[in-house]
Amino acid sequence: MSDIAQEAWRKYLIQLQVHPLRTKAITAGCLAGCSDLIAQKISGVKRIQLRRLLLIMLYGFAYSGPFGHFLHKVIDIIFRGKKGSKTVAKKVLLEQMTSSPWNNFFFMMYYGLVVEGRPWGLVRSKVRKDYPSVQLTAWRYVDVLRLAVLAYSWVDKLPVHASAVPGFVSQFRRFVL
Repeated sequence: MSDIAQEAWRKYLIQLQVHPLRTKAITAGCLAGCSDLIAQKISGVKRIQLRRLLLIMLYGFAYSGPFGHFLHKVIDIIFRGKKGSKTVAKKVLLEQMTSSPWNNFFFMMYYGLVVEGRPWGLVRSKVRKDYPSVQLTAWRYVDVLRLAVLAYSWVDKLPVHASAVPGFVSQFRRFVL
């Protein structure tokens, strides 16, 4: 890794320790924006939809980053003092059974109502129709990156609340693409 990248990473890790909530909110917003930009390019749009991009970034900044921060603080409390691969599996299972359904539901509502600007009735019927398959897909394909980051964070390394684990990218991919 280059000296510039190493220094940037070092400073980022310091910010995670000193200002974890702010750093994770900004990180989630940036990752959400990158995810949407890539999704728009892959889908073949001729011109990037800037409004959509900014609203997705807002979701990452205002919801996804803070939610993940506090969720993992609670999970750390629940599993305080416990380590090892079985604990990692239990934590992932807890997250998948609780926050995954809520986050997928919330993102689908946000995307329909705010990003697309659809009326409540249309969004409600789309969520009723699509939510079960979205959630089943989420459970079928637990992100390998999420598992790796959670395992790294939970097995004698950083406390998970000090790592940035925004769940936005997987939610966006499941619903929009």
